[in-house]
Amino acid sequence: MIWAKRWFQLTILMILAFIWGSSFILIKIGMKSFISDQAAALRILMASLVLLPIAVKNIKTLQRKDLKSLLIVGFVGSFFPAFMFMEAETRIDSSLAGMLNSLTPVFTLIVGLLFHRTAFRWMQAVGLSVGLAGAVGLILAGEGFQLGTINSYALYIVLATFFYAISINQIKAKLPHLTGVQVTSFSFLFIGPVAMIYLFTTNFTPALANPGWPLHLLALAALGILGSAVAMLLMNSLIRHSTPVGASSVTYIIPIFAIMWGLLYGEKITLLHLICMCFILAGVYLINWKRNKKLQGS
Repeated sequence: MIWAKRWFQLTILMILAFIWGSSFILIKIGMKSFISDQAAALRILMASLVLLPIAVKNIKTLQRKDLKSLLIVGFVGSFFPAFMFMEAETRIDSSLAGMLNSLTPVFTLIVGLLFHRTAFRWMQAVGLSVGLAGAVGLILAGEGFQLGTINSYALYIVLATFFYAISINQIKAKLPHLTGVQVTSFSFLFIGPVAMIYLFTTNFTPALANPGWPLHLLALAALGILGSAVAMLLMNSLIRHSTPVGASSVTYIIPIFAIMWGLLYGEKITLLHLICMCFILAGVYLINWKRNKKLQGS
């Protein structure tokens, strides 16, 4: 099966990193007209509408015993983090948001060890340490080595990465019998109506007063369709054929694309950035090292 191939898994990781690495810029664009809560709800609603036909097609496979896990994946893995990221980016740079997102594999390993008896390998610890060192280096480089400049809004992203870790482990431990398509479409089937109801309680008058609102809405539509629907379909499929930590290591590559987008907006890149990127890529490889060896021998 192609999903079991190492090269294919790494290709999916790079595609996900590009999509999610680009999402932070789309968030900034979308919030030029819409407040953070509206932008988050619109993102969820757009993704839900795209996934609705798939959910309806697969509805016969939905079982009552899976409802709890699917609700956790939907709300903890997508709904709440969407609002957290939007709120965080009202006060922090999009590139820093992408960098902080790289904490996900750390929390994924911790949650797996504490609650799901995940097998632990020393090479994972090495990979996590190397990748995290690169991620921290990027954060420090991006802030001019002044940690005091990171305000409390960054904690929203730290909490969101913890939520991602819960969702990733839930999929691997409780929903291995469902495909990534089923997990994604069903989870958004539950959170889509909640997002729509919430939108009806907000005031769109200020947003529509901005002449650029159609473009900003288009950015949120792209964010929902690509950054949520398509990306989560790929991610949830990858989780089924990889380890939770290995799949979540995509967040180590995201900062690279976040910085690249930053360059287009006039941000500078230094030698330290390049060194940290190398650390991140080395960390991703080491996290998946044992599985790669197994695949090569199969």
